[in-house]
Amino acid sequence: MDRPAAHTLIVDLPGPDLTPEQGRFLTRYRFGGVCLFARNFSSPERTARLIREIRDALGHDALIATDQEGGAVLRRLDVPMPPTPQALGVIGSEEAAYEAGAVAARGLIELGINWNFAPSLDVNVNPLNPVIGERSFGTDPQQVARLGVAWARGSEAAGVMSAAKHFPGHGDTALDSHLALPTVDKPRDELERTEWLPFKAAVAAKLGSLMTAHIVYPALDPHLPATLSRAALTELLRREWHYDGVVVTDATDMRAIADAYPHGEAAPLALAAGADAVLSCGHGDLTTHAEHADALGRALQSGQLASGRLAEAQRRLVSAAQRFPGTPRPYTAGQRTADDLRAATWARQSLEWVGTPPRLDPQGPVLLLATLTAEVGGPYGDFLGGEALAAQLRRVFPQLWVALQDDDPQPGLDLLARFPEAPVLLATTGRWAVPQVLRRLAEDLRQRPALHLALWNPEHAAALALPAVITHGFRPANLQALAEALGAG
Repeated sequence: MDRPAAHTLIVDLPGPDLTPEQGRFLTRYRFGGVCLFARNFSSPERTARLIREIRDALGHDALIATDQEGGAVLRRLDVPMPPTPQALGVIGSEEAAYEAGAVAARGLIELGINWNFAPSLDVNVNPLNPVIGERSFGTDPQQVARLGVAWARGSEAAGVMSAAKHFPGHGDTALDSHLALPTVDKPRDELERTEWLPFKAAVAAKLGSLMTAHIVYPALDPHLPATLSRAALTELLRREWHYDGVVVTDATDMRAIADAYPHGEAAPLALAAGADAVLSCGHGDLTTHAEHADALGRALQSGQLASGRLAEAQRRLVSAAQRFPGTPRPYTAGQRTADDLRAATWARQSLEWVGTPPRLDPQGPVLLLATLTAEVGGPYGDFLGGEALAAQLRRVFPQLWVALQDDDPQPGLDLLARFPEAPVLLATTGRWAVPQVLRRLAEDLRQRPALHLALWNPEHAAALALPAVITHGFRPANLQALAEALGAG
C-alpha cells in the first residue's frame, strides 16, 4: 500500500475551522482520519465545510470520528439527542436502543461524520467508578450486551461505524484512566462472565470497530495495559475470538498511557500489539501528532513494528472507510421531529422514583436548592448549572424560589426559614460525589415535604435520606419530562 505509517493515526484539531497551515500539515502526514471534539462544532454549515476540507487534505476515504454517546458525552448539540445508555437500560427495549443509535448517527452522517466512538459496553458493576456510570447500559452483562449491540446496529444501519468500548472492560475500576492507570485484577472466569460477555457479543455481531481500555488486566497481561498488550489484542481478540474489525485505541494523551509513554512512544507499541488505529489527541497541538508519526517511522526502521502488521492495520482502515464512506445524508425536518418525539418519550419512560414524593402545587410556592455549578472531568463535555434547572422548572412552577450555593449553605437555610411550609426540591446536578453543602441542607429537610432531584448520577439517590426522582440525564428532554411529571403531581 502506498499509504504512510501515519495513516494509522486518528488525530484532533484545535478549532472549528481548518487553517491553510493545518491543511498542509494533514496533507503532509496523510493521517487516517480526525476525531472532532466540542471545540470543532459550530454551525452545521461551518462544520460540514471543516469536514470537507479535512477530506480534501487527507483523501476522501478519511475516517471522521467523534463521541456522540448520549447524556453528558455529546459533541453535537443542535440535533435530537440520544438518551444516556443507563436510561435505555431502565427502559430495557432493544428497539429503543436500536433507534437511539440511529438518532445519534443521523446527527453525524448529515455532516459527513462516519465513525462514532460509542457505545460503551462496560458493565457498571462498581458504583464508585468515576468515569463510566450513566455511560453504561447497566449492571447486568446480558443486558449490556443485548442493548449495546442493538444501539451499535442502529448506528451502523444509519451509516456511522460504531466503536464498542472500552475493551476488555472499564466497568469495575475505581480510577479514571484519564488521570491514572487502573488495574482490574479478576480471575479469567469472572472476566468471561462479566466484563467480556458484551464484547464477545459485539464480535459475534461483527460490529465495525472496538476501542481499547488503558487498563491492566493481570489475568491477561500482568504488566501492560490492554491498549499495548499483544495478549489482549492479538491472542484474545483476534486469535481466540476471531474479530476482524478495526481496533482503535483510546486517546493516547490520557495519563494512563502518556505518563509512561510520552511523545508518541505508545503508537508503535499499540500497533505491534494488534491495534489498527491510534487515537492521537493533543488538544489541538499538532506537534503531538508529528511525534506519533515520527515514532511510527522509527519503529518501522528498527523492526520494532513489522511492515506486515502495518499493512494489515491499513487494510482494515481502508475496508472500514469503504463500508462507511461518510457520504452526507440529509436529516429532514420530519426525521428531526420524529427523533425529538422519541427523545421525549424515552425521557419520560426512564424516570425512576424512589420513595413517596410530596405533592406539589403548581400555583403555590416551591423552593429549589441546588449548586450554581457542577464539577466536570474525564470525558464529560457539559454539565447542568442551577440557573438552567431553575429556568426549566419555572415553566411549571411560576412561584419557584431558588437558592444556589456552591460552598455556603446559608442562602438555602435562609430560604427554608422564610418559607417553613413550602415543599422543597433539592437537586444534585453533578456526576461526582454529592456536594457537602447539599448534604448539610438535606439534614434540614427530613421533617418537611422534600424531593431530591438526581439529575445525573443515580448513585446520589441513595446518598441522601429523601424521596428522589432519577432522570438519568440533564438534557432538554430530561428536564422537560421532569418538569411535566412534577407539575402533574
